[in-house]
This record gives sequence, C-alpha cells and structure tokens, in this order.
Amino acid sequence: MAERRLAKSLAYESVDEVIFGFAKRPVTCGHGVNIGCGEVLPEVNFTLPPMPIRDETLPEVRQRFREMVTRILQRAVHLGQEALVLEFEQLYEMTRNPDWGAIITSDIKKVMDEFNQKHGLKTALRVTVADIRDEERPPKMRTGVPTAKMLQAFELCADAGADILSIESTGGKEVSDRALVEGDIEGLIFALGVLAPRDMEFLWGQIVDIANRHGVVAGGDTACGFANTAMQLAHQGLIPKVLAAVMRLVCAPRSLVAVEMGATGPLKDCGYENPVIKFITGVPISMEGKSSACAHSSPLGNIAAAVCDLWSNESVQDVRLLGGFAPEVFTEILIYDCRLMNTALKNGQGKCLRDLLVESDRFRDPQALMLDLTVMHEAAKRIVVSSDDYHRTVAMAKLAVETIQDAVNDGKLSLPERELRWLAMISEAIQALPSSAEQLTERAMVVWGDAFVPSEYGL
Repeated sequence: MAERRLAKSLAYESVDEVIFGFAKRPVTCGHGVNIGCGEVLPEVNFTLPPMPIRDETLPEVRQRFREMVTRILQRAVHLGQEALVLEFEQLYEMTRNPDWGAIITSDIKKVMDEFNQKHGLKTALRVTVADIRDEERPPKMRTGVPTAKMLQAFELCADAGADILSIESTGGKEVSDRALVEGDIEGLIFALGVLAPRDMEFLWGQIVDIANRHGVVAGGDTACGFANTAMQLAHQGLIPKVLAAVMRLVCAPRSLVAVEMGATGPLKDCGYENPVIKFITGVPISMEGKSSACAHSSPLGNIAAAVCDLWSNESVQDVRLLGGFAPEVFTEILIYDCRLMNTALKNGQGKCLRDLLVESDRFRDPQALMLDLTVMHEAAKRIVVSSDDYHRTVAMAKLAVETIQDAVNDGKLSLPERELRWLAMISEAIQALPSSAEQLTERAMVVWGDAFVPSEYGL
C-alpha cells in the first residue's frame, strides 16, 4: 500500500502566484487532456432522471447514459470546445453492483473514443465511486462487504476506461452528522480530526495502488458529506451559517490526506476546500459555483472559480429543457464560463478577473469569506506547520473563528445577533478542546461510542 508523505511546505508562497487554469503539478490524461497547463476546462457531471435501476432496466440505463454523453459531446463540438472532462458519478446501485458501474464506464468511454477519432475532441473520464459504507450505521469502514464492493468498483472501472478515479468518502460522518445538528464542536473535531484522516489514509492507500496498477490517475476526495451538508443545513436555517463556515476550513486537513497518500488531482469539484490543498501541493483542482445551481444553491457562486483548473456543474439530471436536455445545456454554460476565464488569461487580465470573482462574494456570507484566497493561503500555512491531523484540524477551527470575528469587528461582514452568539459559543468550545487527539478520543469514546466502531478506524 502507498505510504503517506506528510506535507511540510507550500507549493505557493504567495497568494498572488495562484490563478485559475495554472497548477504547479499539472496532469495529462485521457485523450491528451492537459489539466492545469494554462487554461480552464469544463467538467460536465450528468446523471439519470428518477428511474429504477435494476437488472431488467439496465439496458435502458445504459442507453440513457450513451445518449447523454453523445449530446454533451455534440454540443462541445458545435461550440468549438477542443477539450473537456466528463464525470460519471456512480449512483449507489452502480457501486453496490460493481459490474453495472464498469459496463456503463465502458459505454461512456466508447462514445468518447468515437468523438476523439471523428472530431479530434480531447476528453478524459472521471469516475466517482459511491461510498456505500455509510448506508449502515454504525458503518464498517474497513472490513464489511460494502468496502469490498467499493474497492472492486474502482478496480473494474479503472479497467473499463476510467481516466481519473475519485470518491466522496464518508469516514467520520456517522459522528459528524449528529454533532452538526447538535452544534457539538468537540464531536465535529473528533469526526474530522481523528476519524476522517484515519479513514482517508486507509482508503486512499488502496485507491492509489489501484490507479497505479491500471495506469490511470488517482484524482482526489471531497468533504461533501461534511462541509456541504453543513452548507445545505445552514441554507435551510437549521444550523448557524458561522458553524457551516467553520466546517468549511475544518475539512481541509482530511481532504489533503488523499494527496499525501499519492493522489495527483484533479481534485473533485464539490471540495470547496480544494484551494487550500492547491496552495500546499500544487495539484490541479476542479471547482463548482454559480453553474452548479442545478444541483444546489450556495453562497459561493463566483469566489469558487478564483483558482480552479476544471469548472463543473456539480450534477444535473437528464431532463428536457427548452434549449435541449439539461446535461448538454449545462455543457454550454460551462464552456462559456471557461471561455471568459481563458480569454482573461490570454489578454493579461486573469488576475483582475480572479480578484473580481473573490470580491463579489467574500463579505456576503461567512462561508464565502472562508474561500477568500488570503484566508485559504493562511489555512495552508497553518496546516503545514501543525504536527498531526488533530492539531491541523483545531488550527483550522481557530482560524475560521478569528477570520469571521475580525471581519465583523472591521465592519466588513454583518451578522445577526443569533449568529454572533453562536460564534462566541463556537470560539469557547474550540478553546476548551483537549491538547491531544488521545485525550479527545478518550472523551469521545464515552459520548460517541455507540455511533462508530473504533476498530474500523484502527483505534
């Protein structure tokens, strides 16, 4: 299994060095697709409309995916787009039945090959395997049948034509979900600073090995199940926005583990923590924002694009719109977004556009403030000087609170009284955290012992 190499320095010493379209460690994959080499490329994510997925409907499912991909690539050719990435994000049924996911991967890749041969269209296929371990609570993260099926899905898809392997892993989510709705900072830090990094190390050691054996790219992970869950709960008014903002930074150390285990990027789109990892490692990143409104609302529509290398729509169902089916429509939207960024780069206006993307969002919501490039760079600096995963995670929580409080004090960020009270409570809870992961784990065993299986995390 791959060994972890703890990041101790930054790839970018200055905020001003980083911009969309350029990565210090670019990746080439698929039909000669260059990611992070000087232009932003669209990454189109598409999925089925509501329909049954079972043995007897599999032919229909396969045909639907072939049609989606054909329409997406036809739209790209029509608009003169020379290169793009497609993401096949497996639904749970497709990972539970690894053969299904593999055969759909093969179907998609055949269509991509045909367009490359006929039109010279450069494409790469990201396959994101579903983390089906979380379906049972408490989940078996290492030893259960779902884990074996998930790893088999990676193997089969890598063999079937995937160019990039990714996952939205959920180690620690069984604790974080409850801690989040209860506003339990200690539980969240335990989930993200102790459990999640242990699972990331276990899981990504195996994913990287699979990728290396098959000669494909180990892309990266996301904290979607943690920080994006918090974002949506805050959007619904179920938790404070300041708590969701703290979660945004707290998730960065656990996602970094994938790269420390050998993942090379492009990191996956719904990891809004990706810029922190780019600052540290220089790998290319995919991001999503305003053009992912088809999947969810967010306060991060523009700022998320500031340093992206791929620009994604998150996911859209194959439903009919006036302009065509939704996946091809959002392909067009992404192409025009990327065309603007790439034109700015060519005309020497890239940094101006980058800064406008940041400025338009950062003080409108505490969650957007966390994506300010100065904040993300400071987060990167604090991560690489911290001694272990726990202290990295605590450092992120402290930075988030400091940043929000400073913006409020300076009159740049306006928060209602309820949010300010929560910010004070979160700050107090962070200051009361124990000094070591061992101490926190001992306390967590008492409070959370029924929520997770310690041995499944090597505890």
